[in-house]
Amino acid sequence: MRFIGFRDGRQVMIGRRFDDGSVAALAEVGEFYADLPRWSAEAAAATEGSVRGAEVVEVPAVPPGARVLCVGLNYRAHAAETGAELPKYPNLFARWTASLVSGGTPVPVPAGERGLDWEVELAAVVGRPLADADPEAAQAGVFGYAVFNDLSARRHQGRTAQWAVGKNADRSGPISAVTTADEVGDPADGLRLCTRVNGEVMQDSSTADMIFTVGEVLSYVSRVMTLQPGDVLATGTPPGVGFVRTPPRYLVPGDTVELEIDRLGTLANPIVDTAARLEPLPGESPPGV
Repeated sequence: MRFIGFRDGRQVMIGRRFDDGSVAALAEVGEFYADLPRWSAEAAAATEGSVRGAEVVEVPAVPPGARVLCVGLNYRAHAAETGAELPKYPNLFARWTASLVSGGTPVPVPAGERGLDWEVELAAVVGRPLADADPEAAQAGVFGYAVFNDLSARRHQGRTAQWAVGKNADRSGPISAVTTADEVGDPADGLRLCTRVNGEVMQDSSTADMIFTVGEVLSYVSRVMTLQPGDVLATGTPPGVGFVRTPPRYLVPGDTVELEIDRLGTLANPIVDTAARLEPLPGESPPGV
């Protein structure tokens, strides 16, 4: 099954999306993650959507209070292209949910940046509380997976040892619908993931190249931080990012970046000028209102 978030007035709902694009509305996002077994059963029982796809204003299927944890340097070939040693432990940093958007949302280039760098990533969404979980239990606690683009403002990222600013530019975290884990299988077995910029392939790899598996990273985090349903783990990017190229290449206004991961589908976003960050998205109020 595949789940999306969508706006219903001022609240965000979760619904099951069918192949025809229609959506079966289920529950407000907080209620949904508070009782995943109930709403998953409701979704499985649904046979058709109650809302037409054209009427849906899609937003990330992530609760506003979720922790969004990201792994830096988690593919062997990416470590090799950057000249870095393989890490002994997962290198983690955080995003805020305010940076997340859905596919199709225009992403502005921050002022002072030459452009944004692309990073296709597999995102895992937690489905049960995880505390001191071993890797097997942590893996079993995944609700579903999504395509994630960890768009990076490299100038700001590289100015200090802390990556928060460079990894939280406005609308710089596009994320797809969430596909349930039972339809995806174990990412360690290898899911193909790729990035295309204006149709040109930039990244083409497999999750089998991960240094730390999804279960291993979630287990590591759960030793010190209790993970809750709806929390997100972005598992790192494979080789082929823009900043390591000669010359470096970045996403600039007018570009379209499209990501694809086996069994999860595609995620595409246009890149726009920095002025667009002040323009409200559909269903949002203007800044300051």
